[in-house]
Amino acid sequence: MEVETVVNNVICQFTDPEGNSLGPPLYLPQNAGPPQLQQIVNELLKNEEKLPYAFYISNQELVVALETYLEKNKVSVEKVLPIVYQPQAVFRIRPVNRCSATIAGHSEAVLSVAFSPDGRYLASGSGDTTVRLWDLNTQTPMFTCTGHKNWVLCIAWSPDGKHLVSGSKAGELQCWDPRTGKPSGNPLSGHKKWITGISWEPLHLNSPCSRFVTASKDGDARIWDTTLHRSVICLSGHKLAVTCVKWGGDGIIYTGSQDCTIKMWETTQGKLIRELKVTSLFADTDAMSDRGMPSLFADYVLAMGHGHWVNSLALSTEYVLRTGAYDHTGRTYSSPEEMKKVALERYNKMKGNASERLVSGSDDFTMFLWEPATSKHPKTRMTGHQQLVNHVYFSPDGQWVASASFDKSVKLWNGITGQFVASFRGHVGPVYQISWSADSRLLLSGSKDSTLKIWDIRTRKLKQDLPGHEDEVFAVDWSPDGEKVASGGKDRVLKLWMG
Repeated sequence: MEVETVVNNVICQFTDPEGNSLGPPLYLPQNAGPPQLQQIVNELLKNEEKLPYAFYISNQELVVALETYLEKNKVSVEKVLPIVYQPQAVFRIRPVNRCSATIAGHSEAVLSVAFSPDGRYLASGSGDTTVRLWDLNTQTPMFTCTGHKNWVLCIAWSPDGKHLVSGSKAGELQCWDPRTGKPSGNPLSGHKKWITGISWEPLHLNSPCSRFVTASKDGDARIWDTTLHRSVICLSGHKLAVTCVKWGGDGIIYTGSQDCTIKMWETTQGKLIRELKVTSLFADTDAMSDRGMPSLFADYVLAMGHGHWVNSLALSTEYVLRTGAYDHTGRTYSSPEEMKKVALERYNKMKGNASERLVSGSDDFTMFLWEPATSKHPKTRMTGHQQLVNHVYFSPDGQWVASASFDKSVKLWNGITGQFVASFRGHVGPVYQISWSADSRLLLSGSKDSTLKIWDIRTRKLKQDLPGHEDEVFAVDWSPDGEKVASGGKDRVLKLWMG
């Protein structure tokens, strides 16, 4: 006599990461696991090409059958089980695991490194006042760009790869032609103090690229035009140094400042659209009262916005804006119009129906998640770091936010809700900079402890330890084609890492 095995069902509700339901709740067999769920979601979404998805229940990735998860977490099968499906990149980036080249050339510390949007070239800025361009095929210096009179603090490629801009501690900017290493005209002057950030106008809004915005310690941000070769708009209004700037995909410029505010500007006349401040809604007024602060004063302090300087900004669309029309396939383009069209397609696909999100990091150790298009109040206050937050960066797919801090940790957050997900511990010194692999599966960090580390987002564990530098690592970048990592720091060498 055959014994029938009874398969119990569980009621599940699929939702996208934004919280939108995918169809009605479904009765699913408890022995279903991620492969079966992938099939169901692909069918519900009517995907012609089957796409990969990851599944999350209460922020935990489901990697086993539903019944195993339910038993382990003692979840009631009487209630509807919400399952978040998250699209995954169809391609996969290999983790780098070895140093393929150590290139000397700079005579002072390397302060910034940046791959071109197509991943074929690399630029570095240094305390020796030069910018260098490197040929990644031969792994040798291509051009040394001279002209700055002080440390080169930041560099930025235009999303079409045709220009490179560098900003110095003296406040001057220089535009370079990456094909020749020669300056495109004289230095651009206007800022009175050092340059703290550079961001290009997105390619899908303007092709070929000609405008970029800079932030400075002098309290202003400026929009520059490479064809006119001058500053066309000065964005003034901050009361203290502007520490960071981003040019968003909807054409709005965001500036963060030591005056504890974030300002939003339109870019035709440079008018202020909105100022982002934090209300006391997120405040721990009780803790302030416990420390002897009168409640009214605590409310006032918290209504003033970030308790301290805003020192970093990240946009959910940043990666796709930086790379424009280029992706991991290495596709090339014949015209600026074609690039603009593809860049717009990539931007719209990445953004979906959601609005652009912004995360601000501050020297009061907190971060805030904003949806600036819909509200001037933050969506979430993100706490957990014990010291200064140095760098905040959304994953290319916008699903995660990573933050690097002086507290020696890298933290991972949900990029949509701002909820804390995990801490990556392993560095024994402050973490200065982070970078994502193009498939959003791996995260790279560089630290004062002289190492780079690669973290696996799915397992939340260290994937690769990359020692080799002889001193602090100030700058790291992962090439958009996924094949190479670059790092630079106090030991004055540039290192390239491969898989």
